[in-house]
Amino acid sequence: MWGIIPAAGIGSRIQPLAFSKELLPVGSRLDNGVERPCAVSEYLVERMIHGGADKICFVISPGKSDIMEYYGASYGSASIAYVVQPQASGLCDAIFQATPLIPADESVIVGLPDTVWFPEKALAELPEGTLSFLLFPVDNPQVFDAVVVDETMRVREIQVKREDASSQWIWGAFKMPGHVLEALRQLWLLRNREDEYFGTLGNAYLAQGGEAIGIKAGVSYVDVGTLHGYRSAIGLLSEAAQQENVTGARVALGWPAGRLPRGLHDLNRE
Repeated sequence: MWGIIPAAGIGSRIQPLAFSKELLPVGSRLDNGVERPCAVSEYLVERMIHGGADKICFVISPGKSDIMEYYGASYGSASIAYVVQPQASGLCDAIFQATPLIPADESVIVGLPDTVWFPEKALAELPEGTLSFLLFPVDNPQVFDAVVVDETMRVREIQVKREDASSQWIWGAFKMPGHVLEALRQLWLLRNREDEYFGTLGNAYLAQGGEAIGIKAGVSYVDVGTLHGYRSAIGLLSEAAQQENVTGARVALGWPAGRLPRGLHDLNRE
């Protein structure tokens, strides 16, 4: 299984940085017993591996060689590949840069590298054989892509950054077979590459008879692309590290716990 990580953006919301935003230190991890900073994108890489990915492709811009230097050829059990998005042309364009690598019969996961979310093994809940979205509850769906599902969890609409969003569930990652990824790319080309956001392309895919399902397996989700989100991520990791049945939570020594985003308080009761 492949994982695609679009990492070509400039990160304007959290600049100035002297490195790619995907390498922003958030928490820490032990490396042969020595604590060192953990790049925010490592959380997604680990979650993709938990979800079954054994090959991960970073889509980078020409100036992001630091990501290649950081990850090299592998991370844990997964091999790492890189493709270049020549110009920043939106999420859809970034994802489809990786399509030459993805066989039609192999599954692929797509996630965002400047996010931290729990549970860390939630991607394993997404089924094979169809387009499926991993959904998370948030208090501000208007700044994300809210996903409307019916009683059978079929996706009816993706509300892209709408002030009147009718769902508080947003997608944080999605999975599909390679042939569905190619069908989406062909649809994007037919639409003259005008879809910047995956949500608008997803709506067009649904309108022409495509199917997608939403899986409400997510509990907490933080976008680390702003200073507020960065602080929230530190708080999320601090609180999660104190819960015995939450694995993968790491936080630098001395960071105080912050307000826990919706849902994580309930993990001990599940």
